[in-house]
Amino acid sequence: MKRQTLSLFAAPVAALVMLSVAACRRDETPPQTVTPKEQVVETATVHPQQVASQLVLPARITANPTQMVHIYPLISGRVLSLSILPGQEVHKGQRIGTLQSSDAAQARSDFEKAKIETARADLQLNRAKELLQHDVLAQRDYDDLKALDDSDHSELERARQALHLLGFSENDTSDVVPILAPISGVVLDVGTGPGELQRSLDNATAIATIADIDSIWIVGDLYPRDQGSIRAGDHTDITVNGYPDLTLHGLIDNISDSVDPVSMTLKVRVVLPNPGHRLKPQMYANMAIAGRRHNVIIVPAAAVIQNGHDAFVYVQTVPASGSTPAKYVQRAVTLGETHADNDEIIQGLNEGDIVVTAGAELLRAEEAQ
Repeated sequence: MKRQTLSLFAAPVAALVMLSVAACRRDETPPQTVTPKEQVVETATVHPQQVASQLVLPARITANPTQMVHIYPLISGRVLSLSILPGQEVHKGQRIGTLQSSDAAQARSDFEKAKIETARADLQLNRAKELLQHDVLAQRDYDDLKALDDSDHSELERARQALHLLGFSENDTSDVVPILAPISGVVLDVGTGPGELQRSLDNATAIATIADIDSIWIVGDLYPRDQGSIRAGDHTDITVNGYPDLTLHGLIDNISDSVDPVSMTLKVRVVLPNPGHRLKPQMYANMAIAGRRHNVIIVPAAAVIQNGHDAFVYVQTVPASGSTPAKYVQRAVTLGETHADNDEIIQGLNEGDIVVTAGAELLRAEEAQ
């Protein structure tokens, strides 16, 4: 009977204890949970930084046009031989081929005729001089003979120069004209071959092209919108396709004053020495030009969201506090130079702004819901 009484008493006490414990649990503050958004969104305070912009121009290596010669025949004829190949070095005055021409025979005939006419004029003038001394010939007649003699001498000199220009001496009798290299340099191109007929006046193809490439031009393409960022005398670093470990340094020699009608660009020229002729005409290159130093705000590339031609970032307006999540606002920005890891912001952000650097796409997705 006693045990039953105790049992009846213990049941209400146990129930009270359980209710008390449950009430205590309800009074406890539940632990704060972090939303998935707060876990992935990262922010950073931005400040202006001084940077030097870099402009990279596509370029091509060319020979100096004032040191390049396209060889055309001085007279019409048939090419008998050519002793040059592209890439071969030649010296000024070196015979690089021969041309057979009937015009050579005509030039020699003109010279021989001029010699005969000059000799006859000299003889007549000497006779006239004796007659003038004996008052047999009038002074006016003597002057006419003197003028005729001078004219014949001028014609003889012209015919002699024509022979020398063709590469003949006055005693040659051949109709084969030597083709000579006008300058020392490298053969860039050969445009004909033995047996082909060359015309001196209407020929459109050069026999060969020779260039002196001891110094070389690097010519870059500059869009007019970027012309204010560089000027003549600026330093540039040049890399050449085919030489990945080679970086050349030079100064901008000239920026053209007219736009190329084909590429719609200005031409930027750098002149470099070319020892050993490592740089070949028509090779491709890149010109990296350091621009002016300026203050810009730089953010990670992941912070910028682009929508067509527009770009924007998320700026924190209210920081997270306790269970209150942070608030963000979308802000349009103007981009400067963009790189693989970061972008320059030239307008839209101020010093001290807190920008979302990671998780911006999540904020954009939440706005779209």
